[in-house]
Amino acid sequence: MTCRATLRLTTNYNQFTVAMGEITSFSENDDKKLVVRLQSGDEDAFDLLYRKYHVAIYRNIFKLLKHDENAQDILQDVFFCLWEKRNTIDAQKPIANWLFVISYNKSITFLKKASNTCLVFEEILLDISEEDVNTQISEDNLTLVEEAIKLLSPQKRKVFELCKIKRKTYEEAAIELGISRYTVKEYLSDAMARIKSHVRFCIDDDKVMLLAILMISFFEKK
Repeated sequence: MTCRATLRLTTNYNQFTVAMGEITSFSENDDKKLVVRLQSGDEDAFDLLYRKYHVAIYRNIFKLLKHDENAQDILQDVFFCLWEKRNTIDAQKPIANWLFVISYNKSITFLKKASNTCLVFEEILLDISEEDVNTQISEDNLTLVEEAIKLLSPQKRKVFELCKIKRKTYEEAAIELGISRYTVKEYLSDAMARIKSHVRFCIDDDKVMLLAILMISFFEKK
């Protein structure tokens, strides 16, 4: 079963249609029965739990993230996790509590990662600005850093994420990736150089373009 494909992530509450009588008739006892059915692989039970709880859970996630797309992604992950871990859930305990705890933990993890990622991006721009005083920490330049990371090879991007974003040591990254500590260090060094080179190139290219536009405008006035 591909639960991700079955989730209808709708945040427009006016368009959200469901048999309200069926949902409001659910009791904690009903939830326990649904969890038991869920654990036996019953997809209908999964759908009923999703329809009952997804709006309230989305709202709580959105309160933390203030971003619709990211909130929907985490909502999807929560229910994917519900299906994947269904056999580890205690059917005698309220499933609502489980869903809200999972959604809260995933939201906090996302915020921590996002905050740390932003700090790393800013550090890179600060390093570049020491060599080029015209390089500013702006939204456009932060986007350039993000673009540069996407251009890295998969292995070097993974090393960058582990060492810079997740703050793992060379040894920890080496063990996780199954490579030597020296290779991790070399990959990270090359990744940082490529990122900075990409950002510098794009910034310089923008300056050249701006100069060309100014020159064309100047000669058109002649």
